[in-house]
Amino acid sequence: MFERFTKDARAVVLGAVDHAERSCAAMVDEEHLLLALLDREASRAAFALDALGLAERRGSVERALAEARRCGGLSRADAEALSGLGIDLTEIVSRVEEAHGVGALETG
Repeated sequence: MFERFTKDARAVVLGAVDHAERSCAAMVDEEHLLLALLDREASRAAFALDALGLAERRGSVERALAEARRCGGLSRADAEALSGLGIDLTEIVSRVEEAHGVGALETG
């Protein structure tokens, strides 16, 4: 089925696999696909992402993804929702990392 993909689509999938391998992820996720799309500067998807301002904010996107991995995949929105229930995600992550080391909640 992979042979039915366009050249650009194959390149994005291979790029996503590369990003997943570099981050020691067990599987290719949305974040890996997003980073691979951002890598493809001349593609239609890159044009669309650039129109949304993502290309110029790649550094902040990568930092947000790294922070979400550090928190076991939970995003800032997830942390805010948990905070509304009285759960401090930052405190939980800090305690887990004290006991098990930095990055203990990261998958991969």
